Amino acid sequence: MPVISMFYGLIIAMYYLDTKQHKLAHIHIRYGEMEGVYEIPSGKLLEGSLPSK
Repeated sequence: MPVISMFYGLIIAMYYLDTKQHKLAHIHIRYGEMEGVYEIPSGKLLEGSLPSK
């Protein structure tokens, strides 16, 4: 998994060929056991959840 950035417990990764499931440019953000998938560039949540703070 190619990690783009890690800070304050957040791990941001981008999967280059992950187009089967989401079909949009997106990033995966993990925080502990939680994960969210966000569309680029709008930031719209596509899947999962993360704490708001």
